[in-house]
Amino acid sequence: MQAGDLLVILEAMKMEHEVRAAVAGRVGEVFFAEGELVEAGALLARIEPAQAVAQPVPVQAPSPTSDGVRADLQRTLNRHAPTQDASRPEAVARRHALGLRTARENITDLCDADSFMEYGALAVAAQRSRRSEEDLVRNTPADGMVTGIGSINGALFGPRASRAVVMAYDATVLAGTQGMRNHQKTDRMLGIALQNKLPVVLFAEGGGGRPGDTDMPIVAGLHVGTFASFARLNGRVPVIGMVAGRCFAGNAALLGCCDVIIATRGSNIGMGGPAMVEGGGLGVFKPEQIGPAGVQHGNGVIDVLVDDETRAVAAARHYLSFFQGALQAFTAPDALALRELVPENRLRVYDTRAVIDGIADAGSVLALRTGFGQGIHTALARIEGRPVGILANNPLHLGGAIDADAADKAARFMQLCNAHGLPLVSLVDTPGFMVGPQTEAQAQVRHVSRLFIAAAHLRVPFFSVVLRKGYGLGAMAMTAGSFHAPAFNVAWPTGEFGAMGLEGAVKLGYRKELEAQPEGPQREALYETLVAQQYDKGGALNMATTLEIDAVIDPAQTRDWLVRGLQSAQIRPADGGVAIDAW
Repeated sequence: MQAGDLLVILEAMKMEHEVRAAVAGRVGEVFFAEGELVEAGALLARIEPAQAVAQPVPVQAPSPTSDGVRADLQRTLNRHAPTQDASRPEAVARRHALGLRTARENITDLCDADSFMEYGALAVAAQRSRRSEEDLVRNTPADGMVTGIGSINGALFGPRASRAVVMAYDATVLAGTQGMRNHQKTDRMLGIALQNKLPVVLFAEGGGGRPGDTDMPIVAGLHVGTFASFARLNGRVPVIGMVAGRCFAGNAALLGCCDVIIATRGSNIGMGGPAMVEGGGLGVFKPEQIGPAGVQHGNGVIDVLVDDETRAVAAARHYLSFFQGALQAFTAPDALALRELVPENRLRVYDTRAVIDGIADAGSVLALRTGFGQGIHTALARIEGRPVGILANNPLHLGGAIDADAADKAARFMQLCNAHGLPLVSLVDTPGFMVGPQTEAQAQVRHVSRLFIAAAHLRVPFFSVVLRKGYGLGAMAMTAGSFHAPAFNVAWPTGEFGAMGLEGAVKLGYRKELEAQPEGPQREALYETLVAQQYDKGGALNMATTLEIDAVIDPAQTRDWLVRGLQSAQIRPADGGVAIDAW
């Protein structure tokens, strides 16, 4: 017998323990027969050593197969193979023929290299009562949903800040429908995300609920907790939804709960697909006719519209970066260019998006909801590496007046930044809220009041810069409810202020004087004189002398003011107060 050879096997608590020879030699006497009870410390056998010096007992490795891999490991590797794209060339080819990528290709593009840990890869559809195990393994890998945790932007923000839960419905498996197993997987990942405060990224393409899962003894399946669990993440962690292709019913419901929706131009999003629409007696439609991207971008469902999945993933990485921390490296824009952006002619329109680009770090701006609420621009950006949210009135639309859509867009954006701790910068150029019978028929009173309520619940710093017009309640709404509510409220030299538009104020306030003049040049001359006087009175310099604003600054100093403001202002802890939406 050689050192390390098996001598006897002891069984304890149903487990076998090997006793091996410590030295080479010959087995002499054995003191116990098979099946006998052995007390602790008992002598089992004697070995007559072949040499005086004991040799170390070698560790015996498990018996390998012919190719060097243990049988149990090989079975595991074999079972995982069908879940990978390489094992499903036909399905991948069909996907590529549509100009789309697979779920795993999107995850690989989104996550840092080799960082994705998949949960639930071995799940199959709950259809064992109607399909063979081989069929399920081959055709329903991961039950049509790939879930796990990976790193996103890890090189910029480090391992902890970059971790995120990633979930992707697989349109090559049962049309990306929601099965009972993938509901279980989703619930598992959502619990982990909530417990560990991890962002969630959802690739939502798919056809909604799946009626073919027969293994579960259920009737309607309306008790599943997925939708409540997903909605519970709102305001607690960033949640990103992405769509290419078709996204209907339950998949769309999850998508609608996301903070931001990024979609390709070829996508379709709807709360019911063609079968559900037809089943409801509402007509027969092709999938492409239901919720096309152009419609959903215009009505505000889609926040970021892109050409393809590659750009969608890039946008998701960009969006998520604003909630992962500050950057040390940045490129500042040309500050002097800001001096020329507002025309000297106070009636001439201009594009406030150029102002956003002029104060933000180069390449950092990500505009949101560009197809909706044209009266206000909303964007995420960085200023000296620090992430902020930026609001800006749009004089190119209704002269910058705030209508219902613009108010809804801005109020929700304020809530988004407040929930995730991003300071807000407001660029003001508005004649006020939009008014008139047609406007009021659109519930303007409730919609615009959302701005005041959202601002009243802010815990993040708020900074206002009046570029030109700052009139009435609309201007107050753009300055967090009051000109003294922001951490600072400054104006450019082009700033002009009043309780209402200067022209309207003159026509109302000086009606008698104007009517006393005959119609024609004399009345017009008096009108122009009175407007000029009001303009002088409401000019930025005069406003600063009465301390209604904090300062009048050189536009080239705007970024410096914001940097210093960000350095000094604090983000308050959440106080538990809940904003009750006005609409």
